[in-house]
Amino acid sequence: MDAGLANRLAVSVRTADPDRYFSTLFAPAALRPCLFALYALNAELARVAQTVREPMLGAIRLEWWRETVEGAAKGNPRNHDVAKGLAALFAQTSLAQADLEALIAARDFDSSADRFEDFASLEKYIDATGGAVMRLAAQILGGNAAHSVEAARAYGLAGLLRSLPFHNSRHKLYLPLDLLSALHVTPEEFFHLEKGDPKLAAAIRQVSLKAHYHFLAARAVPKPGPVLAAILPAALVPVYLRRLPTGRDVPIHRRQMALLSAAMKRRL
Repeated sequence: MDAGLANRLAVSVRTADPDRYFSTLFAPAALRPCLFALYALNAELARVAQTVREPMLGAIRLEWWRETVEGAAKGNPRNHDVAKGLAALFAQTSLAQADLEALIAARDFDSSADRFEDFASLEKYIDATGGAVMRLAAQILGGNAAHSVEAARAYGLAGLLRSLPFHNSRHKLYLPLDLLSALHVTPEEFFHLEKGDPKLAAAIRQVSLKAHYHFLAARAVPKPGPVLAAILPAALVPVYLRRLPTGRDVPIHRRQMALLSAAMKRRL
């Protein structure tokens, strides 16, 4: 991958996904452009649901990315930085076209009216989206992708809680239906719960406990070695969970400090 393209991808990832951008800086320099290409694709897929309101429009945009991945895998990328980055990614690594197609397919949920019945369904979605991104990043780094499972679930659940106001504003439910049922609140009622409402606080607390459980499980895994940069975003989970009650996001410098601390310890 030429330096200009690698730099443009890095800038786009830093803007859209600073956690993964700063984590990538702890990866070997030769592999960073490949990670940026993967993360840039992930950011584009996440952006689909953020910019459309109709499931059909979401499906059309995801199909465009499926075709983009297909062209990149064949060495015939579209005139788009992410497409060119993916072509270089396929050329330099063992990632398969099917790996990225599965990631795209999992994003169908984001633009749909579908809902998760229980936590198992939610975690299956996380495994197929953010989990897949961590797993593929670990593969790029040449390490054991098994380290990524618990880390991805912890980071995914924390991310869901951080984005809850946005998803509620567009009436997209990511929390499991059985959790809402236990709180005696319907999805429509949940969308309109005000900050400080006991039911909203209880829902956030339950998901936070799940995220913390997965974080502890990820931390208990032996030191990740070469895949550390892939799972490093999960080091931010405790920071994010502590800040949730305030309603304020964690400043970039505080995230950088947490990532640096974990990187120096070589563990989450």
